[in-house]
Amino acid sequence: MAQFDANKDYYSTLGADTDSTAAEIERLYKRLAVRHHPDRGGCEEEMKALNEAYGVLKDAETRRAYDTERRGNCIDEEDEDEFEDYTPVASPSATADAVSGQFAGAALCLAAGLFLLLLVRFQWMWFLWPMVILAALVIFFGVLMAHGAMLSMREQYDETHPAHRHTGLQEAAFWSLVCTGGYGVYLVMTAV
Repeated sequence: MAQFDANKDYYSTLGADTDSTAAEIERLYKRLAVRHHPDRGGCEEEMKALNEAYGVLKDAETRRAYDTERRGNCIDEEDEDEFEDYTPVASPSATADAVSGQFAGAALCLAAGLFLLLLVRFQWMWFLWPMVILAALVIFFGVLMAHGAMLSMREQYDETHPAHRHTGLQEAAFWSLVCTGGYGVYLVMTAV
């Protein structure tokens, strides 16, 4: 049986949990050994600590004896009840705002498509007509993304919200804005 110091926390040395499997401990040891090996610029003392921790935790019998002795040293009878009642507190995870992402994607597509159109027009590169087709497709895709973002935003509201009652008005306003924007681009493209 290998010697060990029950006052040392071999699990934290390797970054392992007390319920980690032998394969997980070996993987953690190898990863840390590569990083802290003296031949690779690591510290010799850290490597010794890693070797000591791995030597104790890799063998099931030694690990069991270490865990038993460590529990005896660390936890008194009174402290045991305190640890059993402990419940970790976690904050709720962050939620993504899909609508703003859709609007940002639509704006990016529209900006890229307009840039390509204006580049062809004002650099007099009409021989690059495939770029005009690409720009038109990118702009069309941006318009569809903006429409989808508008629909997603509408669905975030309750059924009693006025946004659900005036869907026809919203659609008319959206497509009017698209047509007006398209006419504006046409005027810019035909201007001398």
